Amino acid sequence: MKINIITLGCSKNTVDSENVAGHFTKAGHTIYFDRDKNDCDTVIVNTCGFIGDAKEESINVLLEQIQAKKYFNQRHARDGRRRKLIAVGCLVERYRDQLIAEMPEVDAWYGVHEWDKLTNSDNSFAQLRQTSTPTHYAYLKIAEGCNRSCSYCAIPLIRGKHVSRPIDELVEEAKALVADGAKEIIVISQDTTYYGLDLYGKRRLGDLLERLATESGASWIRLHYTYPTSFPVDAIDVIRRYDNICNYIDIPLQHINSRILSSMQRGIDREGTLSLLNTFRAQLPDVCIRTTLIVGYPGETEAEFEELKQFVREARFDRMGCFAYSPEEGTPAEKLLDTVSEEEKQRRVSELMAIQEQISLAKNQARVGHNYRVIIDRHEGSHYVGRTEYDSPDIDDEILIPDTAPLRVGEFYQARITQALENDLFAELVAV
Repeated sequence: MKINIITLGCSKNTVDSENVAGHFTKAGHTIYFDRDKNDCDTVIVNTCGFIGDAKEESINVLLEQIQAKKYFNQRHARDGRRRKLIAVGCLVERYRDQLIAEMPEVDAWYGVHEWDKLTNSDNSFAQLRQTSTPTHYAYLKIAEGCNRSCSYCAIPLIRGKHVSRPIDELVEEAKALVADGAKEIIVISQDTTYYGLDLYGKRRLGDLLERLATESGASWIRLHYTYPTSFPVDAIDVIRRYDNICNYIDIPLQHINSRILSSMQRGIDREGTLSLLNTFRAQLPDVCIRTTLIVGYPGETEAEFEELKQFVREARFDRMGCFAYSPEEGTPAEKLLDTVSEEEKQRRVSELMAIQEQISLAKNQARVGHNYRVIIDRHEGSHYVGRTEYDSPDIDDEILIPDTAPLRVGEFYQARITQALENDLFAELVAV
């Protein structure tokens, strides 16, 4: 069969879809990762159920694919071909019964713990990847689930407890990804800093990063989804010692006000957050810090929001995203009175991002005239588009290099920054 897999949500979902693809490919099917492809026998939608906007997108895509299935079946009425539409993933795990009632046109539903049923893999859903990303980078999911109890987050309800994968298994998978062309390995899980505690009795993210740095063959290793509470400081030393580990830490902080952080059940307060940021910058002077923040959390006062704004001005994050709080069913925060209007939440998002845009512009302007090692992601229009070690694919800044000379996608080049915008930089090649 021709099977099209549409993945929504985070990079952890991407890895799940890639494993599903690997099993189907092994069984002899042809796999596509293309939302617009219309000639496949089966379409699998890997849904997201994280926040309101993500759930809405998942439902809209399912409705879109229901219509596409209808038209496909009409076109093939005479030759007997019939398309199957399958929904999988986080939204299904949370709302299966409601979805079945509202979308009877979907042929099958599988939650996040039923990949073996989807692929008929005899209860042994081993890692068997067919990557959907460009060949020069790949995600390495080091654990499943989450043991945190953040008041606003439904992920533990969906994915269950944190389960680490063995270091040896991860190193072998990373080697295989590099052998298939990956230059960059992006380490992910719901909480990468918890890694190893369930399996080895202690946090072993530092040990894993060292093994990956010395054995995988990857040119870049990038760390995502870290958590501020009990951050394994030995991992900072490993990042500092190995040139192929990017000077990049993705650490969602969510807020800075101690009362809000306590209500969020984050396990850290203002002082602890500031101390951790100081540790990063003292031990990794060149580090790029990416964070995300939540505004409009229940009870967030104007004064607490002003404190958050001042924190952003002073912390001067290299990369920052911001979300408006949305209540999630079954979470502790759902029981709190949502005192901030949707209009006010959006105003706060806009204000915070306006501050960050000015910081980003100033930081990017400071890079003008400097040389950087750049990996080329794609050719677009009259430019090659690349990234430095300070930029993760799809979410961070991009560097545009005029296509006056042919470059190879997935290769590294030296480039000098010539112009800077808030989220993009322009550069010229430097002869090596």
